[in-house]
Amino acid sequence: MGFSRKLTIRNYIVEGFLLLSSLLILLPVMIMIIGSFKTSAEVLDFSLKFPQKWMFSNYMTVFREGGIGRAFLNSVVITGISSVINIVASSAASFILARRETKFANTLYMYFFMGLIAPMSTITTIRIVQWMGFYGSVTSVILIYASLNTAFSVFLYSGFIKTIPKALDEVAFLEGAGVFSVFFRIVTPLILPVNATVAIMVFMSVWNDITIPLYFLTDSSTWTMPLSIYNFYGKFSRDWNLIFANLVLTSLPVFILYLFGQKYIVSGLTAGAVKG
Repeated sequence: MGFSRKLTIRNYIVEGFLLLSSLLILLPVMIMIIGSFKTSAEVLDFSLKFPQKWMFSNYMTVFREGGIGRAFLNSVVITGISSVINIVASSAASFILARRETKFANTLYMYFFMGLIAPMSTITTIRIVQWMGFYGSVTSVILIYASLNTAFSVFLYSGFIKTIPKALDEVAFLEGAGVFSVFFRIVTPLILPVNATVAIMVFMSVWNDITIPLYFLTDSSTWTMPLSIYNFYGKFSRDWNLIFANLVLTSLPVFILYLFGQKYIVSGLTAGAVKG
């Protein structure tokens, strides 16, 4: 009875600590959201005080002056295509690596795994992209993003595919199915939870990134949402209400996606990591 009471008290302490931590994280977010509806003078106090008049026109100004519409389309295209490429390539590679128990396959898996540790060399990547003739294009950014997230995706896919019985593959092969048929007709429907997890994780990673577009996109017409904030801040560095409105618009798609997709993240990470 005493042990149970101590455990309950400890749980309350942990929950209280996590609640306070959440409030510390939410505090600047609330300041940003409320500040986006203030005037340029009111927002300078950076407080949670509500504005005297809600300035919804701030968002109209951001749309008109910040090129948000074009940046949003650029982000959707870059994020969407890079996510699809990553999912298809990583799942197919993981299927082969998980099914072939050879030294070469194990070495190749460790090579992918090193991508979780080794950082990207920006200067080297720029030189390679220039040599390939893609520098400054949306294509270069898409391929870089798809490659950067491959290590994490292969790690999840391999762990889950190893739990799928090989007997399913063998039966399909006996019936005359090829490797592609087995992968797309048998394995792909079974890895849908991991597909959802990878899609959400890659989406959030690509959407929020500013470094790669800053280095690899030379034309402002191809800039993404985070870069629009960078550009907008240069023009309106004194108008924090407009900057906050831009930040809210940029963060909103990721927030909505995570809100509705968090259960898939948990289930996919559990399937790909624990089962593997």
